[in-house]
Amino acid sequence: MPFREAFRLAFQTIWANKMKSAFSVIGVFIGVTFLIAVVSVVEGMNRYMTERFAGALLGVNTFQVRRFPDFNVGDVTDDTWREWVRRPRISQDDARALETAFSVPVTTAWETDAGADLEYRGNVAREINVIGATPGYFDIKGWRITQGRAFSHQEAETGRPVVVIGHEVAERLFEGADPLGREVRIQHIPYRVIGVVESQGTIFGLSLDKFAVAPALSPVKRFVTRPGYVDAVLVKAETAADVATAIIEAEAVLRSRRQLRPGEENNFVLETADAVLDFWGNINRVLMTALPGLVLISLVVGGIVIMNIMLMAVAERTREIGIRKSLGARRNDILRQFLVESGTLSTVGAGFGVGTGIVLAMVVQATTPLPASVAPWSVGVAILLGAGVGIGAGLYPASRAARLDPITAIRHET
Repeated sequence: MPFREAFRLAFQTIWANKMKSAFSVIGVFIGVTFLIAVVSVVEGMNRYMTERFAGALLGVNTFQVRRFPDFNVGDVTDDTWREWVRRPRISQDDARALETAFSVPVTTAWETDAGADLEYRGNVAREINVIGATPGYFDIKGWRITQGRAFSHQEAETGRPVVVIGHEVAERLFEGADPLGREVRIQHIPYRVIGVVESQGTIFGLSLDKFAVAPALSPVKRFVTRPGYVDAVLVKAETAADVATAIIEAEAVLRSRRQLRPGEENNFVLETADAVLDFWGNINRVLMTALPGLVLISLVVGGIVIMNIMLMAVAERTREIGIRKSLGARRNDILRQFLVESGTLSTVGAGFGVGTGIVLAMVVQATTPLPASVAPWSVGVAILLGAGVGIGAGLYPASRAARLDPITAIRHET
């Protein structure tokens, strides 16, 4: 029997027994749906973490010099926390020394920040991240200013009360009106708005546009940190190789300034996005290790169901098999027919599972902060798994049907 004829008979049988066929493929359907949906979310998270999350946290080719880590991805013991708190703060003199310490081209900036409310004529933007920074901050963050400008070096050095605000802050305070030149109050101190940053969107549902940036030496210094200190020095290089060089040079400068002896641990941290990405990489490996086992359970259940259904089909069609064999059908013809039928059943189930998994991934992306990206390889794997499960599960029923004696089969009464 040609494969084309076998496929035709298989589809006829599936169509004639719709309910039975539906129950046959439900295990494969669930397994493939789960595979596509989970892999899509994991792939989306991979792209999100590497392309967006890490960039939004620190920026590309960027590191921070801080008193202790700003991003903690594991449990911090009480002893570790107490050791961090005892460390000396990063001083403005440390920051100035770092600005001139590098042999590779870099952009540097200071950063201090604290939460505060911004007010404008009765409108209040609450819980805004107020940042005191130097002009290089905007270049390091890669922000584009859509209205107005960033503050100048002269304004930064003289501590002028000017501010650049995030898109969401502008919407809350000015409700569509032009914010440039208007005065907002930060901790009851008037600041003139000179710029608005392009919307940065969200990360896991958290807005990236709730900030206001003022010169580090402006009156904002009174509440964002202790006088004479900064929270962090940001350093951005042109290439990853330059970042590695700059980190070594920054470490040498601070160790020298703090008179740390060889072998003593640093009492500061040089922070990159690698720790966050490594943490996510560990989670990703666990997920991708556990995923095959969970999918395999569903596929094994689906295979058992298909095998039982096919054994029932063999029992119900014993007389038909006997007639076909008496008319010249060979063992291979009978074997091929039942294998194609079981393989077609599971492949159809896998196809529906792929479609449902893609829809489910799109729903997750649309209704939750989790990103999703369908991986083409997962679709191919899902279809191959579906076909493989069907053929494997149908092998025993097909061989049993092929071995039937035609005379005994014809006499069989269903």
